Amino acid sequence: MTEQSKIPLPSGTPTTPSLIERAAGTFDLRGFQTPVAPRIPAAPAATPAPAPASAGDAAPVPAAPAPRPSAAPLAFEGIPARQAFRGRFHPIDRRQLREQCLIEPEGPVTELLEEFRIVKRHLLLAAAESRAGRGVRHGERILVCSAHPGEGKTFCAVNLALSMAAEKDTEVLLVDADFAKPSVLSALGLPGGPGLMDALADPAVAVEDCIIGTDIAGLFVLPAGNSTGSDTEYLAAAHTQQVLDRLTFQAPNRVVIFDSPPVLAASPASELAHHVGQTLMVVRADQTGEAALRDAVGMLSGCEDIKLLLNCTRFSPTGRRFGTYYGYKE
Repeated sequence: MTEQSKIPLPSGTPTTPSLIERAAGTFDLRGFQTPVAPRIPAAPAATPAPAPASAGDAAPVPAAPAPRPSAAPLAFEGIPARQAFRGRFHPIDRRQLREQCLIEPEGPVTELLEEFRIVKRHLLLAAAESRAGRGVRHGERILVCSAHPGEGKTFCAVNLALSMAAEKDTEVLLVDADFAKPSVLSALGLPGGPGLMDALADPAVAVEDCIIGTDIAGLFVLPAGNSTGSDTEYLAAAHTQQVLDRLTFQAPNRVVIFDSPPVLAASPASELAHHVGQTLMVVRADQTGEAALRDAVGMLSGCEDIKLLLNCTRFSPTGRRFGTYYGYKE
């Protein structure tokens, strides 16, 4: 990603050689196909009723059997047929987004916007494959994390959510899963309140009631909730799967993005990896060392699909200058 001066460098962290100069992978879009609604066959023509038997017929015509009642659609116990987000609604200050170098909805095309357009496309492709029964399971759930604090995971998670919300057929739920040091709400200028941890700790709390709506079309936010010293244990409980299923059940166009704590600084990220289909590991250029990256990836083994995102780069060997084609200049 482009260098962002608003991302603070963690104090006391020694500078180590970067693992790569550019971690932008080649996005192969040949496998992308627009989902097509299945054709519903026409109902068979009704069979004409047989003519009434004459008086000379010995055997009566048997009556047609009564039609069987159709089976009720399958549903998870405790999950509404189509959950609606009934939480509060708050507008997002666009000026605050600009001050933090975040993507501004309906704003001009910038280099940052173009870069996240490329990043999200590969993630959305994997999510579509997952919904079609191919590829990873729960590909619509994306975990954004980093090895150490200060490498830009929240910056990337918020920008990724803002970029995906601009899709015409996608609804985005941004979840602040950094229970110890939540920062998603402050980045977007949203008030605090009950959130994911409250729903995990208390089965009586419906998680959809904790979700905050925004004036950005297609963007919803789930706060972290009340802090607790047992966040990892709650995530490992069986109730977690049901809570997360409520976020995506019968919502085929919804993508859930989790902003988690740093992998090598807190344990919830490794537990969340078991509940998502994709992980986006943010790597800070000239700061994240190879040993730390390998250690962090190893702790996320619960997720099958782990991608790397290089943040704060100052040099592109291929001369990439996204956004300049639209007239944007730094």
